[in-house]
Amino acid sequence: MTAENRTATGARILICDLIGLRKGPDGVPDPSEARAYIEETGGAFHAGGVGDSGTLEAGKLHYFYLPHLSTEAEFLAEAGDGQYDAVIAAASFIPEAAVFPLGGVRIGAGTGNMGSRSWGGPNGGGDAPLMNTPGINSRTTAQMVFKAILKVRPDLDVDDMANRVAAGDFDTGKDLRDYPTTKLEGLRLGVVGYGNIGREVAKLGRAFGMDVTVHARPRHRAWIESEGFRFADDIVDAARDADVFSVHVGLGARDPETGRYANAGLVGGTVLSALADNALVVNYDRGELVDVAALGQAMRSGKVGHAAIDADLFKDASDGALSGPMLPYLDLVGEFGDRLELLPHAAADTDHPTRVAGARQAVDQIRAAILDKRVINGKGKLPTGYTSGGGVLPKGIGGVDSPRLANLLEQHEQAQQAAKDAATIAAFFEKAAGLNEPSELRAYAGEGGEDLMMAMNRLMALAHAGGLDGPFSG
Repeated sequence: MTAENRTATGARILICDLIGLRKGPDGVPDPSEARAYIEETGGAFHAGGVGDSGTLEAGKLHYFYLPHLSTEAEFLAEAGDGQYDAVIAAASFIPEAAVFPLGGVRIGAGTGNMGSRSWGGPNGGGDAPLMNTPGINSRTTAQMVFKAILKVRPDLDVDDMANRVAAGDFDTGKDLRDYPTTKLEGLRLGVVGYGNIGREVAKLGRAFGMDVTVHARPRHRAWIESEGFRFADDIVDAARDADVFSVHVGLGARDPETGRYANAGLVGGTVLSALADNALVVNYDRGELVDVAALGQAMRSGKVGHAAIDADLFKDASDGALSGPMLPYLDLVGEFGDRLELLPHAAADTDHPTRVAGARQAVDQIRAAILDKRVINGKGKLPTGYTSGGGVLPKGIGGVDSPRLANLLEQHEQAQQAAKDAATIAAFFEKAAGLNEPSELRAYAGEGGEDLMMAMNRLMALAHAGGLDGPFSG
């Protein structure tokens, strides 16, 4: 059956992850907000699989909600024989043999879990469009990274102190000295990747007063340095003397013969040995990015004091067998215990509004791909017969594009005020450039400093409110 025939008779879209995280009255995560949006946009929502739906209404997009599919066997039993035309996923791994001829969307950044052979992306080889919703969970993930950092640095035992205070067993004058701590300010943060998440992590590091170094592709260097971060030419340079090291890059291309991803083991022994002693390593991207044996050796030597890892872990309901990229990290638990924080790829999945927003965006992208042959936030090659719909990002994520800048220019009063403030700033520094004597500069700073700072603060507030932050993408 052709794509046109599928659409005419009722296209079938599998949703295989939760599209609502807040629990309803029955104690089960509630998909009703995303369901309402599907129905508002003309789609039909089915709580269950296509096999239970009966005759489908022609001309509609039908969404089948099966958020508890987990193992490859479960996926192939449900979607291995062409039962579905498209898929929306978040954390679930889509097996190679599951085919979706009209496309797929990953809720979140990256597409490493979208393993179907259907699309022409880094994991495919087919012709269906592969898309994601980049930026939708970038801030959530970055904030989770800092939750992990703050558990270790500063290293104040808050629970013990609070318990003592609650019991009336604390004297600030004599006992507080027994709880020394450090601050994040002045510590070195190495970040790998200048994508939506890596950049948000770098910005949070700067907000805490950390010394931030970013390694990314050379084409990002000018923008990285324009934002006040140090650019590292290679990953070892980013790791050198870092107190905290956080990696945020994709898995890269998959070798069809070996099945190995290009960036698997990227954080290996050479990188880890460049860190400051007792460093914290955070991998809230893909578990395969870290060489687990090298991490164990670095923790054994004391080079790495703590590690926080967020990666998929799957459990077969029939026999309890575990699989997924988290599996090798479990071998470190017995030796290192509380020096490890292991999460089941949950860093981007803890925020209900973010997941609903991602689901809504995924629905829009699937509709555009199926009904209009328009690919938004496409990954890999653009399939024949489709047009590019460009990228869609939340405000303030991923830099600035022309439409966002044009939106500000259409706010004429704000634009006029920005012009006045920019003129005030330019005039101040132009006059200062003509003064040479320190006494003259100090006097001039006192004379014009208040107007200067008011203008600069207004411009920064305008940039923040309009999402005018970061690189320009045209």
